[in-house]
Amino acid sequence: MTTNLTQLGFLLFVASLVAILTRRLRLPYTVGLVLAGMGLYLLHIKMHLHLTKDLIFSVFLPPLIFEAALCINWKEFKQDLPVVALLATLGVVIAAGVTAAGMHYALSWDWGSALVFGALIAATDPVSVIATFKEAGVHGRLRLLIEAESLLNDGTAAVAFVAVLGVLAGQHQSVASIGASLALTIGGGGAIGAVIALGFMALAGRAEDRLVEITLTTLTAYGSFFVAEHFHCSGVLAALTAGLIVGNFRSAGAISDNGRQSLDAFWEYAAFLSNSLIFILIGIQEAQQHFNGLWTPVAIAIALVTLGRATSIYPLCAMFAGSSFTIDARHQHILFWGGLRGALALALALAIPEDLPQHDAIVTLTFAVVAFSVFAQGLTITPLLRRLGQIDPR
Repeated sequence: MTTNLTQLGFLLFVASLVAILTRRLRLPYTVGLVLAGMGLYLLHIKMHLHLTKDLIFSVFLPPLIFEAALCINWKEFKQDLPVVALLATLGVVIAAGVTAAGMHYALSWDWGSALVFGALIAATDPVSVIATFKEAGVHGRLRLLIEAESLLNDGTAAVAFVAVLGVLAGQHQSVASIGASLALTIGGGGAIGAVIALGFMALAGRAEDRLVEITLTTLTAYGSFFVAEHFHCSGVLAALTAGLIVGNFRSAGAISDNGRQSLDAFWEYAAFLSNSLIFILIGIQEAQQHFNGLWTPVAIAIALVTLGRATSIYPLCAMFAGSSFTIDARHQHILFWGGLRGALALALALAIPEDLPQHDAIVTLTFAVVAFSVFAQGLTITPLLRRLGQIDPR
């Protein structure tokens, strides 16, 4: 226990140094963290903390999803809901399908393994996306589209991943069974998040104590996620719903003025801690991967994932051309290239059954795609934003 706490403190110290250095060098913070993690491994600094599915889902993901949803303006979100919903549902299905078909035909994978990989890698990871766009200083509709789409398609991909594994395990024998399971997972997650958030906010409204209010929102974030997962519903959608409700109630006066200021600072710090630890641990894990003999599959996987993202963005955005929901071409380019992958994909890859064909290849290729996403896309997204005139060119 003492060793783990010491290492946790050391990692936070490293994260602080990386934050200072990357700010001065004008590099993405997430890229610096991954490089720092790889450096720790190459320097033979042993860590007892390892990136696992349970660590991501039980510790990091609930506060990150909740904090991101907390910052979404409900009125603005409602105005673009048709666009976001389509990209986060049909878009994920298209991206997963393109990737799965490519893996099946190009690498001769069985359909089961190909669909599992397609589902887990299809969604853009909110941890990576939101951290990058916050650092870049993106505001307005573009940021809303990026954040909301990444949050919702995160839930869609997680639900699709579970559904595919359920079919492979023989749990679903018909389309009706699959549909009922999906409805329960999605609807149940949203309902649980709403009930828990409303319940805790009713208590917070009586407290008028900022420390109690922060505690209740923390219980809301983790409680909604864990309760939903316990009942086999979507914890991601539960935390997302809870965050949207708390954010709305926060501005409506359910939380005191002093509590609102403290709440913002607390959740910003919680997101900073979670992001810091996730990306350092990703770097440590990345440094341990061996891609020898797999460069062709790695290149094919990256190409297919990129193609899947393009196929899910441009044709669907074209459907809104000429309407009040029209998406600027520049925004479409950023939605496409800003579709970073990260902790969620790794968590799902680490959760697949070991007896699944291509198990080891799926895990290795997922790490490869995440590495490409962090370095290639992470390092170029800010210059792209500047070139397209979406942030200050300085």
